[in-house]
Amino acid sequence: MRIVSVVGTRPQLIKAAALQPELRRDHQDIFVDTGQHYDDAMAGNFFAELGLNQPDYSLGVGGGGHGDQTGRMLIALEPLLRAEAPDAVVVYGDTNSTLAGALAAAKLGIPVAHIEAGLRSFDRRMPEELNRVVADHLSTWLFAPTPAGVANLAAEGITGGVYEVGDLMLDLAARVSAEVRGPAVLDAVAGRLNLTISTGRFLFATVHRAENRSPEAIAAWAMLFGAVATPERPLVLALHPGTRVAIETAGLVLPPNVIVIEPQGYRTSLALQLHAAAVLTDSGGIQRESAWLGVPCLVLRDTTEWVETVGGADSSAVLVGLDRSAAVRELAARAPQESSARQAADRAANLRLMPAGAGARISAALASAESPVEVGT
Repeated sequence: MRIVSVVGTRPQLIKAAALQPELRRDHQDIFVDTGQHYDDAMAGNFFAELGLNQPDYSLGVGGGGHGDQTGRMLIALEPLLRAEAPDAVVVYGDTNSTLAGALAAAKLGIPVAHIEAGLRSFDRRMPEELNRVVADHLSTWLFAPTPAGVANLAAEGITGGVYEVGDLMLDLAARVSAEVRGPAVLDAVAGRLNLTISTGRFLFATVHRAENRSPEAIAAWAMLFGAVATPERPLVLALHPGTRVAIETAGLVLPPNVIVIEPQGYRTSLALQLHAAAVLTDSGGIQRESAWLGVPCLVLRDTTEWVETVGGADSSAVLVGLDRSAAVRELAARAPQESSARQAADRAANLRLMPAGAGARISAALASAESPVEVGT
């Protein structure tokens, strides 16, 4: 099958790194990067680190508002798809690149394959929720990572073309997990970033979603970080460029014991998660990675599409939103300061991840060259 794969952000590059070897073994894959994450800190160095082939097309469509960015992607993608005439277009996740790839293909009558189909936070205020709903309803193949994804699609009347395949990001995490287990890995990271941290004696955080970039939201999560970070257990914040600009524009200052670093590569991010006492994030990808790594995760949102990771006291993640008291309470319960170093060391030493096999299932479904109809195959 002749396939055009459309990516544009760091999480999509991670998924593509897991799927691309499978696609290129079984199909002709044309790789398109929209440029939604358009700087080296956010995406550029991922190509070399993850072993991704350089894009066949780089559209350079970064920056701007949602409508402007998506519109420019559509304008760039339509002639490309006409020229390449693929049998299918593969889109990943829930970004503007996902929406533009699915819309451009559907309007040209090209079948769409959606990776991570069926996820729902049931919060239509989120741009990501709108993108994933539209992409699902335009798709011929819907590759759901979880049973909940399959159920969500069925609730919306979508049953044909649905495949429960597992999580592509777990495939990649399993591939590199042995490389981040040892304490020497964290020492190397700390030395390179000029950090004074050790296993279980720091917190790791990321913040990037639009709802957490308003001045009010920044002030709230900054106070939350200040409440949980201490001199003995500082918080290391890998700061998204867009969030950094929002902080500077609002004229806000982060509290003491919050150490800001640039966004990190894939292995470094995994190592910082694994060796942290706990993770605080609004990222769906890090929420899942922390679950596989066994790291306590405080989700800085009120809803999540990854419902499997949240629940009772024994779950890996908990929704705290921007509630400072809830964050302090949950962190004390899940990663007590007096025992977090031992917990993290044990967790790292015993880490063994098994791949989901999602990439092989997706490639096989596309190779069948038949209209897919089976759920869970």
